[in-house]
Amino acid sequence: MGNDLETLQTLLKEDPSNFQARRELSIILVNQGFNEEAEGNLEYLCRYFPEDAELHYNLGIVYEKLKKFDKAKEAYEKAISISPQEDFYYNLGEVLVDLKQWEDAEKCFKEVLKTDPNDPNCYFNLGLCYYNLEEKNKALDNFQKAVSINPKDVYAYFYLGYIYQNDGLTNFAVQSYKKVLDVSPDYSWAYFNLGSIAFKNGNDEEAKEYLKKTIQYNPADYEAYKLLVKICLKNNETEEVLEILHTALESEENGDLFYCLARVYKFIGDLDEYYDALKHALQNPYTLSYSKNAIKKEFETIGEKIGKQEEIEPERKIEEYNDTEESLQDNEEDSYNEIDEYESDDNDISDEDEDSEYDEENEYEEYDDSDESEETDWNDDDNEDEYEDEEEYEDELPENDSDKE
Repeated sequence: MGNDLETLQTLLKEDPSNFQARRELSIILVNQGFNEEAEGNLEYLCRYFPEDAELHYNLGIVYEKLKKFDKAKEAYEKAISISPQEDFYYNLGEVLVDLKQWEDAEKCFKEVLKTDPNDPNCYFNLGLCYYNLEEKNKALDNFQKAVSINPKDVYAYFYLGYIYQNDGLTNFAVQSYKKVLDVSPDYSWAYFNLGSIAFKNGNDEEAKEYLKKTIQYNPADYEAYKLLVKICLKNNETEEVLEILHTALESEENGDLFYCLARVYKFIGDLDEYYDALKHALQNPYTLSYSKNAIKKEFETIGEKIGKQEEIEPERKIEEYNDTEESLQDNEEDSYNEIDEYESDDNDISDEDEDSEYDEENEYEEYDDSDESEETDWNDDDNEDEYEDEEEYEDELPENDSDKE
């Protein structure tokens, strides 16, 4: 392949108007991941051959790979206007999903089903469109059609589980999540939601096992740590969770994990470690989803109690955290279907989990303006609110679980 690439590049240097060489070079560049180079070649060809549908289609694939979704949409629409084909409609539908244009995407996938009524990917994507259009029953029907045709579609099973879970049909939800794990045993979101269901059902030990599996397969799932801390404090099991938190923090400092650590040290009454953990949480504000103002009050209050007063400055720049978050998203990619050189069924599953809002009112009620002058009581009763509110976290659904390679 390398020789072909060099040969074609040589031919184009000698004769830039050799369109056949440029077309072949574009396909090789796409297949080898040189998308920017392929983009330039295909744009050049489309100017000379504006009625060549395949050229516009391949240019759409390149734009899609480069995350230029608006341009990809235009390229696919141009290809369809010249020659309406099943692949063109399917790829346009996927781009419209990325653009969250659900009604237009629905029309594209229905066009595909006119010629291929047994395409499981279309049924999945239709399910996703209806889910986001809040047409739950249609979403369920299409996800179920997807798994009936392709019993290994973990994404459709996951959405089925998520819908059942939110409807309170936990038995069906558990069955669906276990189907996910039968096909993909490292699918961390399924473990988390199984842990969430077990916790809500009062099965703390089962919940802990699922949450530890979540962390095993996705150490960056901070919601799993939060719920695990909640369960361990409820059951006065602190040694294990301290070890888990310290192990996680050895790999990377994180504001939420430091605050989880602070909660555990507060619970066991180790005020010095509690103070230090709060300090580290405030020093990592760009990975801290809890209320920074409330934590600062908490930090100042315990500092006065133990005779320490320190000014907090973030240890890292925000750019460093942005880079970290991007790398975490990239790590949550799953492959689904193979693609050939002319088709683009690939998108990335975002690894980003939906952050839950923390219940600051319960956690920080001791710092209410009316009570600021009162001394904090360090008895175990302080921690009751920390695990009584079961809505502190949310069940996990990836932001774009539609994206299937």
